[in-house]
Amino acid sequence: MTTFLSQEEIADLTDRKTKSKQIDYLRSSGIAFFVSATGHPKVLRSTLEGRKEAPQDNKWKPNVLRAA
Repeated sequence: MTTFLSQEEIADLTDRKTKSKQIDYLRSSGIAFFVSATGHPKVLRSTLEGRKEAPQDNKWKPNVLRAA
């Protein structure tokens, strides 16, 4: 098992094929991710495996981490 979800798994999770639409979905869903040097979202597998229900506070914004 790999540390990150594959691009196919991210496409399946988001129901989106393009990286910009995948990023939009991940942001709106509050799923933490990195953006790779190629602009693709990178989701840690542990983020989803240990995920709890999202907070109900509408003011909450996900912490989006970007690769250096």
